[in-house]
Amino acid sequence: MDIQASFAISAAGMDLERLRYEISAANLANANTVSGSARGGFQPLRVTALAASQAAAGAGFDALVRQGLSGPAYQIEPVGAEARAVQDPGHPMADAAGKVYFPAVDNAAEMMVMMSASRAYEANVAALNTGRTMALRALDIGNGG
Repeated sequence: MDIQASFAISAAGMDLERLRYEISAANLANANTVSGSARGGFQPLRVTALAASQAAAGAGFDALVRQGLSGPAYQIEPVGAEARAVQDPGHPMADAAGKVYFPAVDNAAEMMVMMSASRAYEANVAALNTGRTMALRALDIGNGG
């Protein structure tokens, strides 16, 4: 395998984990936004990495490396959970029944996603640094050092 292929795979992994972290941060930032209707407010989002195609999975290691070079496929989709209703008739955004609606953001779950994305990003950085060290050492050996 080409050393640049391992760099590209690590970079693609770091890109996906950065996106997971940013989406989770956006969910947390909007956790206390208020809406006057159950469907009109902020919808929490989730990044879903798409599975490897069956053709690439059965074709061996080289096909998986080529797929990694193209970057992970993902989609950003709304979670689809119902908004949390709170009775607050004095709120300016309250509906006719006196309810305001908050997005269904689970703070603990979002923090867990952020920690997981951060750790996976660090693992990709470590793999990238190890590959770089190996490449530099190979150059040193080639130069007689």
